[in-house]
Amino acid sequence: MAFWPHRIDEEGPGSGQGRPVPGMEQIRQALQHRLEKALSPVAALLDRIGASADQVSVAGFVVNVGAAALVVAGHLVPAGALYLFAGMLDLLDGVVARAGGKPTRFGAFLDSTLDRASEGVVFAAIAYRFAAEGSALDASIVVLALLGSFLVSYVRARAEGLGAECRVGIATRAERVILVALGLLSGLLPEAIRVVALLTAVTVVQRIACARRGLRAAD
Repeated sequence: MAFWPHRIDEEGPGSGQGRPVPGMEQIRQALQHRLEKALSPVAALLDRIGASADQVSVAGFVVNVGAAALVVAGHLVPAGALYLFAGMLDLLDGVVARAGGKPTRFGAFLDSTLDRASEGVVFAAIAYRFAAEGSALDASIVVLALLGSFLVSYVRARAEGLGAECRVGIATRAERVILVALGLLSGLLPEAIRVVALLTAVTVVQRIACARRGLRAAD
């Protein structure tokens, strides 16, 4: 999923309409609302000049590639700042779509696809940096963190495709972006990656358990 779920309000299975929202999801939605309100003037300006939500999504991917390039070059602090900026663009595209009254299913698909690509590019750069510094163990943990990140999204998408609500979890994309950015900015990148690997594993288990309950209840 995207930095936060946005771009289009789906009313099908998994939308959560009329259902209790988990505690962590309530916190995310409250933060999303505040950030979207702050970004609304920027979104309105972009809409007036003709910038589309899809263009913002692509721009976010390009910025993530730039952050990855900085990581490869060893410039971790500017990479962290750029990675946070890319995360903000990931939220902004949904605000732009709604500002223009043009949220689309393809836009949601493109946004989610570029999120996966962005995460892969940045994590690959981090693995390269660790390998270049002779830390094979940390490079291996990056691979596990990336696997966990992909599984977090896949388990939810698969569960909701089968009709089960699956919005639980302590390490969605928002938390992962923040953790990695803080690691880059603070010089504690190995520690941040280890935390991401651990929390994504926990989140995958949470979502599998949630999907199991939901799908068994539907059978």
